[in-house]
Amino acid sequence: MLAHLHHPYLLLSLTTLFWSGNMVLGRALRDQVPPLSLAFWRWAIALLLLLPLAAPHLRSQWPLLRARWKTTVLLGLLGVGAYNTLAYVGLNYTPATNAVLLNSFIPIATITLSWAFLHKHLRGVEWLGVVLSLLGVTTIVARGHLETLASLSLNVGDLWMLGAVFAWALYTIGLQWRPSGVDPILLLAAFTVIGLLALAPAYAWEVAQGRTIAVSLGSLAGIAYTGIFPGFLGYIFYNRAVAEVGASKASLFLHLMPVFGTLLSAVFLAEIPQIYHYIGIALIFAGIHLTTTARPRKESP
Repeated sequence: MLAHLHHPYLLLSLTTLFWSGNMVLGRALRDQVPPLSLAFWRWAIALLLLLPLAAPHLRSQWPLLRARWKTTVLLGLLGVGAYNTLAYVGLNYTPATNAVLLNSFIPIATITLSWAFLHKHLRGVEWLGVVLSLLGVTTIVARGHLETLASLSLNVGDLWMLGAVFAWALYTIGLQWRPSGVDPILLLAAFTVIGLLALAPAYAWEVAQGRTIAVSLGSLAGIAYTGIFPGFLGYIFYNRAVAEVGASKASLFLHLMPVFGTLLSAVFLAEIPQIYHYIGIALIFAGIHLTTTARPRKESP
C-alpha cells in the first residue's frame, strides 16, 4: 500500500466508504443477485486477489496458523462467513434506513462486549464521543424528526441485521486473539477460505431453490465491486487499523456510513443534502474527534 495510506484513521474512513457502497449495492441488487450468491462470489473474488499476496508466506507461517486454528476458524466464520451474509439477507427484507440504523449499533455492541470479555473501559469523554456520534446517526436516519424513528418497526430483515451486528462486534474484539506473527494478508486469506467453505453449502442450497444470478453488466459490476473494495481492500484496511487503535475506537468509524451514504446519494442520485444531514454529520465528526483524541488507555489492540 502507498505510504500515506498507513494512518489507521484514514484506513478506517476508506473502509467505511467502501462498506457504505456495499450496503447501497446490497439493497439495489436484491432482485438480480440473491444474498447467498452475492456473499459467495464477493469472497471468491477477494480470495483470488489475496492468494498471490498470501502464498509466499504460507510455508513459513503455516505452523503459526495451525497452532491457533480454532481462533482462525472462529474469526473466519464470524467476519467472512457471517456478517455480510446476514446483512445481505437482511437487506432483502428491510429498508436501507432500518439497516443503517441497526448497523450503527455495532460500536455500542463492540464496546459492551469488550467490557464483558476484555474488561476494557472508555473514559467519560470517550463515552461522550460515542453518544454524540450515535446521536448524529440517529439525526440523519430520522431526517431530523423523532416521529420518523417512532414509525420504524422491526421485521424479519431487522433481525437478520441484528445478527450481523453482533457477528461483526464479536469479530472485531476477536481480532485481539488472532495468531501473532502471521502476515495480515495470509491471515485474511485464511479467514476467507474458512468463510467460503461455510458459505458453499448455503450457496448450493440457494441455487437448488432456483434463485440464481440475473447476469447483466450491472449485476456483474456490482459483484466485482463488493469483492474488490469492501471485501479485499476493506478488510485489509480494517484489520490493520484495529491492530493499531483497538476494537472500540475502530468500530466507532462505522458511524460514518450514514455520512458517506448521504454523500454517495448526492453524487450518484442527485439527492441534495438537507439541513438535518449537515447537523448529523457535524455530530458524528464531533463524536469521532472526542473519542480518537482522548488520551488512550494502555491496551493491546
